[in-house]
Amino acid sequence: MAGRRRSNSDNPSATGPGERPAESLLPADFALEDLYGAFAAHGTDDEDLDDAAVLVPPIRLPSEEVLAGQALAVPLLAHALKLARWVAPHRPVDEFGDLTEADREPAARLLGLVPAPGAAGAPGADGDTDADEVAEEAVIEAMRAWSLACDLDLVEIGTTAAGEHVAIPGPDLEPAEEGDPETVLELWLTAAGIVRELAAEADSLPAEDEDGGDADRTDEEAEAAEARLAEVEEARDEAAELLDEALQVLYETTAFAEPDDETVPLGVLAALLVVPEGEEPSEALLGDITDVMVSLDPMLADLAELGLLDYRPIDPDLFDEEEDTAAAPPAADEPLDDEESARFGLVRLTPLGVYAVRQWLLEDGYDAPLIGELAQGDAAELLSAVSESSNVLPEEEIREWVKGREPVQAARELLDAARGSDAYAPLRRLLCWVAMEELGRPSEPAAREVFDDPELGGGARAFLTGLGVPDVPAPERPMALWLVVDTFAAHLIDSAGDAGTLRELIAGLPVTDNPASYFGELWRVDHPATADVLDAVGELHLDRKVAKEARKASFKARSKN
Repeated sequence: MAGRRRSNSDNPSATGPGERPAESLLPADFALEDLYGAFAAHGTDDEDLDDAAVLVPPIRLPSEEVLAGQALAVPLLAHALKLARWVAPHRPVDEFGDLTEADREPAARLLGLVPAPGAAGAPGADGDTDADEVAEEAVIEAMRAWSLACDLDLVEIGTTAAGEHVAIPGPDLEPAEEGDPETVLELWLTAAGIVRELAAEADSLPAEDEDGGDADRTDEEAEAAEARLAEVEEARDEAAELLDEALQVLYETTAFAEPDDETVPLGVLAALLVVPEGEEPSEALLGDITDVMVSLDPMLADLAELGLLDYRPIDPDLFDEEEDTAAAPPAADEPLDDEESARFGLVRLTPLGVYAVRQWLLEDGYDAPLIGELAQGDAAELLSAVSESSNVLPEEEIREWVKGREPVQAARELLDAARGSDAYAPLRRLLCWVAMEELGRPSEPAAREVFDDPELGGGARAFLTGLGVPDVPAPERPMALWLVVDTFAAHLIDSAGDAGTLRELIAGLPVTDNPASYFGELWRVDHPATADVLDAVGELHLDRKVAKEARKASFKARSKN
């Protein structure tokens, strides 16, 4: 499962002190290839994909207590727990560890899968001729719950001294019933892994072999059977890969979406999996998209049963309608309304689903950060962690940190942590001003305290001016130039040398009609990154005259040192 690079919309390099960062964009604001084609967007060749950095976007999750409560509300898991308690102190089972025939219908009644005798809807009530069928379906559901209880070791199977097969409650039952978050989530995640694997297997199963058993097969028939088995295994692997890719896309969609706007039409999900970046769906691709939708439909329904997804499956009547209206397709200028569009399937990853996908990513060795993980320490820890991480949403971490803090004291801590001359110091200062904007006008006293600080004074004045605070003295020329170098140095760090981003920033430099004069001042700025900043301007500025003067100034700055 792959991830994405830091989004520029939540990147502090997009702004300077006194400028408010742009709001984060939604997936709908991007072209599909821009949102999910990170490699193409960065100009990575196909042969380099395996070597490209894989970043999983930071995600927000409820507390483990909340997630555990949601897991206990999943009917299949709740049924498994109820059956595990029902066997106490012990209950006979058959030689396979299944409930005996005598216990299967009582188990279904215990779980509420069969109405009480004589109640409306009960088997045989109101002359119901399908009583046996209804009872059979209920027993099948009860046996599924029993199977899950066994798989999760909520019940343990053993044999008595007399040779009787019995089931007893497992050790995890009591803490699970008490709602212990760690136990409940471990049980639910194991169940989710089982359902995920079975969903892919079910999608790859062929029609039943009508040739009978292996005993009477010829060598040719045996070879054919082996070939069919290999095909089944290949189909299972393909189905599992498709499902994992779909879950990855849903995870990323959830990470970038606004709350309550994470639902994805099944057709869009399929298109993201099928259509190459930068291409429009062709007739052939439209057929592939439909095939993927049909393949995903039952697998997603299985995952929804365990609470990983909210899923509205494809309306089966659509296939009949397609045949009936094949000769007269709807006009292209007649868009479907929301309800009609929903008939083609809608899917959303639930918080439990996000939790599961993240755990699977972690098990596969990926870094799958949580929003707020870097905001648990003091200001120095916050700024250092955010500035040094390549996979972070800075504004989100900052919002988590400032939440509930007294503005003046928080601002003083941030300003103290922003000082320094190490390689990351410029980015720490830029992040400091982002955090100060979150604190807002109440942080003004702390900002005024550093007006004369050589590292913080220029940024503090720009910050308050951006808030519209009156009577803010303009910085002297050396302080203003130092701020230019420091801010651009932060951009150099945070953009990781991305030429497009840097060119936009360079275009905003206050270079006059006399670049020799401007750079004649800039190279004298006593900042560790002065020469690096001038190097970048000299390499990337589109005005050849300006670029030449910047290169000359860079040489002088390095000679000075």
